[in-house]
Amino acid sequence: MRFESVPVPPSVDARPRDARGYPVPAITPWEGDQPQFALTDYERSAKCARERLCSVCNRLMPRGPVWRVVGGSECAAIAEALAAGRPYRNMAPTLEGPGHRACMLYASMVCPYLARPNARRRMGADAPDDMTGHVVRGAVRGATGAVVGFADYEFAVTASQVVFRFVDLVEFLPHEVSDSHLDELRAELAARAAEAAG
Repeated sequence: MRFESVPVPPSVDARPRDARGYPVPAITPWEGDQPQFALTDYERSAKCARERLCSVCNRLMPRGPVWRVVGGSECAAIAEALAAGRPYRNMAPTLEGPGHRACMLYASMVCPYLARPNARRRMGADAPDDMTGHVVRGAVRGATGAVVGFADYEFAVTASQVVFRFVDLVEFLPHEVSDSHLDELRAELAARAAEAAG
């Protein structure tokens, strides 16, 4: 599915766009007039963490669940825990911040790396370490991914990174190709529109 065919959350539609027309997430750094999609801007990410702003649209996330998109290995770990009837909690911190449900459903479908199992990263981290070692040019997402909801998030702003941990799984929407989330996104947008209409 082409990204132009995916319904856009209004808050994402208001974001700046790159030359191809892709909305640029709130935490994406810019180099001149070029967004660096594979990387995360420290100051923008810290602001989102501290002010509870969505890492995609930069708007306030109300108290309650937050969402993120996960790749193959974390998706498999969540599925295994659920199948065994165990609670899931990943204590390893991540650089990837939370967002609204609609924003993460949308991101899972339009981000080329998140949307398809054979997609590869076009860029890598400048100086990979334990936190960014997976951000390697040419890395494959993996066979499955998922949009995952958590009851809340924790964060730490260090001298060089903003890191997140997510607590208490509340929703697990796995996918091979994320187009399978299209109906979920449409329903979420309709629910938010009805809520706004009062």
